[in-house]
Amino acid sequence: MGRPPPPSEGERTGGAPVQIGALVPLSPPGWVEAGRHLLAGLELGVREVNAAGGITGRPLELVVRDTAADPRKAEAAVDELGRLGVAALVGEYHSVVARAAAAKADALGVPFLCSSAVLDALTDEPTEWVARLAPAQSHGWRIYADFLLGAGHSRIAVAAQSSVYWTSGIGILRDHLASRGGTLIELDMGALAPAAVCDELVDHRVTALLLLTGYPEPAVSIVRSVRGDRRLGEIMIGAPAGQPEFAEWKALLGDGSAAIPFLRYLPERFSPLGARVEAALRERLAEAPSFVAFEGYDAVAVLAEVLRSHGADRERIAGSWPRVSVEGTRGRIRFSRAPGVNVWQWAWAPVQVVDRDPAEPERFRVLGAG
Repeated sequence: MGRPPPPSEGERTGGAPVQIGALVPLSPPGWVEAGRHLLAGLELGVREVNAAGGITGRPLELVVRDTAADPRKAEAAVDELGRLGVAALVGEYHSVVARAAAAKADALGVPFLCSSAVLDALTDEPTEWVARLAPAQSHGWRIYADFLLGAGHSRIAVAAQSSVYWTSGIGILRDHLASRGGTLIELDMGALAPAAVCDELVDHRVTALLLLTGYPEPAVSIVRSVRGDRRLGEIMIGAPAGQPEFAEWKALLGDGSAAIPFLRYLPERFSPLGARVEAALRERLAEAPSFVAFEGYDAVAVLAEVLRSHGADRERIAGSWPRVSVEGTRGRIRFSRAPGVNVWQWAWAPVQVVDRDPAEPERFRVLGAG
């Protein structure tokens, strides 16, 4: 996809719009900052599609619904959008919410391109209706576990809350570490206050603590407690789910936001398309775009190509996933059946282990990749 002409120079769009429903967390307890970046990417993608003539002359239109990180709201939104006649669904950041949306989309026969949720078991059974851009959790978190081992951490604690997503992550980490001589110790944040975590870390003699908790709390309080405890000056804090990616993390923790490795899904360097989109997203957001914004843009690029090639019929859209070949901001996107994943999967988006530089917390350092 090259630079689209401005609207005045491109083909005029007219007629009834082709609608796609967008599922985005835009209010608490959803991760609002992630939702804002996701929506910025979706909206930029739609704007560029329409500037280039739309879908065979028809405008592409987003119909946005706020999921607020609530699976029931997501299910209701899928129901409503299905009745409104959207050609497909796109988006969602929170894995547990995306899982609920995917199940409902599968039941209703509405194509769903999940942009950002990583839970392996996005659906219980294989489905033709759902495809995903984000890498499966097992893929990214094994890369993260290898990074930990390579950095000399073999005795690792997780501060964890109860959720399908965190439980899945614990299982992935435990199995991968155990097969390589590592040990994982689980600290139940349903029973421990953030300050009590410090004593547990000392007692268990761990060298790394991973935050598998809600954001901003209790994650921020745990970081403050650990960083303020003189006994734990050498411990590494990590956040595989990506909490430090967003500017709010730095605003809340200041210098304490740095040196906390996390996963993000960006390439080592952008293609010309990626660089152009990065600049446009930066202008739109008035800050550096996160990987979530690129996921939103790429999702629209995929759906636009599918709609141009196969029309707005839902069955034809769902049947097109294995034939997709679209140049995205982070590489060429094709879908296949990945082992252990029941949806059509891009295998894989690029994966990086990154942290904020202690010398300059606004800057990110790439520590590993896979």
